[in-house]
Amino acid sequence: MTTDERQFAKLLVPVKKVVFRKGSFRWPVRPILAGSQTTDILPLKQLSRDLAKRNFKASVTKNVFVTAVVKINRDKKIENDQAYRLIVTKDEIEIFAKSEAGAYYGLQTLRDLVSIYGKVLPACIIEDKPDFRRRGVYHDCSRGKMPKLDTLKQLVERLGHWKINELQLYVENVFTFKQHPDIGKGFSPFTPGEILALQDYCRLHHIQLVGSLASFGHFEKILSLPKYKALGEMPGFRGFPGGTTLCPTDPRSIKLIAELYSEFVPLFEADDFNVCCDETWELGRGRSKKQADKIGTGEVYLEFLLKIHRLCEKHGKRMNAWADIVLKYPEMLRKLPSDMVLLNWEYESSGKNIGRTKEIAKSGMPFMVCPGTSGWLTHGSRMSNSMENVRNFAIAGRRYGAEGLLNTDWGDRGHRNFLGASLHSFAHGAAHSWNGKAVDEKKFTENFCKSVFGQRTNKMAEKLTTLGNTYIMCGKPVRNESLLYDALVEPILHTPPPARSCIDMTRPAGLKQILNKLSDAKLWPQLPKSIEPFEKIALEELKLAARMDYLACRRALTAKDLRCGKNVKSSELLRLGGLTRDISKEFKKLWLLRNKTSRLHDNLKLFKRIEQESFRLAGKK
Repeated sequence: MTTDERQFAKLLVPVKKVVFRKGSFRWPVRPILAGSQTTDILPLKQLSRDLAKRNFKASVTKNVFVTAVVKINRDKKIENDQAYRLIVTKDEIEIFAKSEAGAYYGLQTLRDLVSIYGKVLPACIIEDKPDFRRRGVYHDCSRGKMPKLDTLKQLVERLGHWKINELQLYVENVFTFKQHPDIGKGFSPFTPGEILALQDYCRLHHIQLVGSLASFGHFEKILSLPKYKALGEMPGFRGFPGGTTLCPTDPRSIKLIAELYSEFVPLFEADDFNVCCDETWELGRGRSKKQADKIGTGEVYLEFLLKIHRLCEKHGKRMNAWADIVLKYPEMLRKLPSDMVLLNWEYESSGKNIGRTKEIAKSGMPFMVCPGTSGWLTHGSRMSNSMENVRNFAIAGRRYGAEGLLNTDWGDRGHRNFLGASLHSFAHGAAHSWNGKAVDEKKFTENFCKSVFGQRTNKMAEKLTTLGNTYIMCGKPVRNESLLYDALVEPILHTPPPARSCIDMTRPAGLKQILNKLSDAKLWPQLPKSIEPFEKIALEELKLAARMDYLACRRALTAKDLRCGKNVKSSELLRLGGLTRDISKEFKKLWLLRNKTSRLHDNLKLFKRIEQESFRLAGKK
């Protein structure tokens, strides 16, 4: 591998083809950057800011006839709408693209080359296009953490830079419905104005904001309200007053969905709309049991799904829905509307639904493959699982003709996981969405830390990898979570014992290993001054994730001793209480930097309970 090939291997989102030529391009002190369309100005200004960090004073103009060192041109001969050609000679850099999006992506690659090479770029020709037409991120806004509009805009900039072109925000109840004003209360819901402002910002970065609204299952927050409790399939299921699933045989259910859609769906410009309809756990077991016994549970599901499909048609949307229930009743595949898009999700690295992608493809239904960040129910993600999950799903998607890859990021049980811990997987999913065959899995984390956090050594990559794999070190890995997530808040002493104790499932040797690796916060690197606040906050979020895992390990070891009758020094219990108090303060600070108040108090109550437990066991009131 040549020097230039090694440098190009540092690209976080690898290009399809590069041919190196003799010579190199050297940036002049005052470069002129020219675009042929108004939409070229924004990415050119991004490049200008990058050059300014290297003391170049670039100017941006909409005029391809001017003498400029960077020119963007339209070329109708380029077949793919999202493709581009980037040519670097000793005198200039030209980008050719058929569309605005292609030109934008070419500029993003050029920005990365400036980051890697600096003042002198190698002469080359890059021919590039994506593996998937739709390359998305799905971000949970309903489990407690509601991001501020500014946070989402900053995220959109990063996603656009990684050539992501779709964003979906998971909404269960976090919207201000005029007809149903009680639904979003206490959750800092989105307003229509916020949705429209975010959509405008997404458009600038060639990202489609696709609407997503829980429409069948995961309805527990709404069904918990007295006004809607009677619409539940099985009230009281899993302790929720109205259960978690709408009763599909109750005509009031589809009436409610129609009313919610009438306010929410028209806000979105995208042709696609995600109706969710996953994990309808109680279906056919409660109020719809009589009908399910008569025609089958799958048919009951299908009948309600078709009613939702008609609503999507009414609003001019192509219906997208999670595929788990369809795969549970695969006879449905031949009965579904042919224009419906199935979102095949699976979050374990080699989970069974990855292999079932072929079934969906054979049915002729359009579909997307949907891996996950594995950030939920952890503090620092399950990195190894996520990387393999994304890679395996991307392979299946390419093999069977998926129209896209949607990388999901959830926030189960209070959304204690921070955005900073999900960025690695967002970038990894983006790389596999664009050019999966060229992703270097062994070097990706190192390249991520250099590209995103400006690191020159591997120290941060090593730390991030350790944090992302504490779920393996702490004990036998369990599906969909890290034992340390619950171990952090599980009572040290429990009477009666819980149905499952995550603390009991941890392994002392592994806990001590984690404590040793995460004990010194100074091991986290300093960031260059040029790094922007978004990434600086992300680093603080990663540090806090490490502290939460550290506290979880300390609590678990203490609990193991007390549960088997050993004496624990009161000084250790006091230290646990003090550490919990410090972490709670930092948690609140970081939460409020990026997010609305929303359900912050739910998490603070947990921290307060375990803090008081530690002090109480130490004999301090």
